[in-house]
Amino acid sequence: MAMAAQGIWTERAAVAQEDFRRLFWNEQRGVMDQVVPCNGTCNDHWIYWWHAHVVDVLVDSLERTKSEEDEALLERAFRGAKKWNGDTLLHNYYDDMEWMALALLRAYSTTGKSFYKEGALELWEDIKTAWNDHMGGGMAWKKDQLDYKNTPANAPASILAARIYQLNRREEDLEWAKRIYQFNKERLVDPETGFVWDGMNRLGDGKIDYDWKYTYCQGVFIGAGIELYNCTGEESYLIDAQRTAGATVQELVDPETGMLPREGNDDCGLFKGILIRYLVNLIRIQPDLSLPWVNLIRHNAGSLWERGRSEAGLFSLSWAGEPEPEVQLSGQLSGVMLLEAMAELERDGFLAPR
Repeated sequence: MAMAAQGIWTERAAVAQEDFRRLFWNEQRGVMDQVVPCNGTCNDHWIYWWHAHVVDVLVDSLERTKSEEDEALLERAFRGAKKWNGDTLLHNYYDDMEWMALALLRAYSTTGKSFYKEGALELWEDIKTAWNDHMGGGMAWKKDQLDYKNTPANAPASILAARIYQLNRREEDLEWAKRIYQFNKERLVDPETGFVWDGMNRLGDGKIDYDWKYTYCQGVFIGAGIELYNCTGEESYLIDAQRTAGATVQELVDPETGMLPREGNDDCGLFKGILIRYLVNLIRIQPDLSLPWVNLIRHNAGSLWERGRSEAGLFSLSWAGEPEPEVQLSGQLSGVMLLEAMAELERDGFLAPR
């Protein structure tokens, strides 16, 4: 498709991806740098799950462009991440592995290359060892803290199990997806509002971290509901997803500015992008109810492009102000996800006047 025929958000997504590669890609290492500008130590502490989202974001680009160059970079980034993780896909953190598996399933769907699928299935076999009876069930966050149960380890695992079921049609995978989702809903979702809490028993005291209010947790619970609806056709899952989306706005969107929150640096930089990814899925599956979520994404994307992007193409954590002096890979990924989300909505006609 010629550039002149593309919509404005498709063009902006393409620019964001070009800037991303120019600013962050480390040719020598075969992965993205974790901070820009890199001070020489920016890659000392390897953060596996950030690079799972690199794979995901490169799939976003490949789905849009269908280019051989994008497909080659996707494979290089995947192989580089595996190399710097000790030449393995396995990891101490269950949620990190879940994100890599989800990205690899999308890479397989887009390219048809079997090694992506094989990697996702290898991860899934290890991820299933997260389930245990501490705190009444659920998936542990990491292998050396099996009694801490949180939404980041459970909702993405439910999404993963449901997608693997859709791929292989093994009933046991669907049962995993349902069981994990039910634990998450019963133990970590506010029954009054649908707002999703982060975790329980982090300090070994059985308590829920009610004050940890993150966009990330809302996004993955929404995503799990959508995938289980895709598997079962049961409307209750979409009712849950819409309810949580509404609670997200009530709890986390600034009523005066309409902006999602600045949640901080490090891992928190990724949180808004994850919410956006699953809100797009909600928009697609229930277009008649999509207008509030389309408007939320459009408003935040407009702010990011006009006020939260530097001349060099770096993105701010707030999406409403100047980028930080050092921009981490996590925050840049969220910005790219937001622009790719707008490009997807544009391609599917959701941005046209209704």
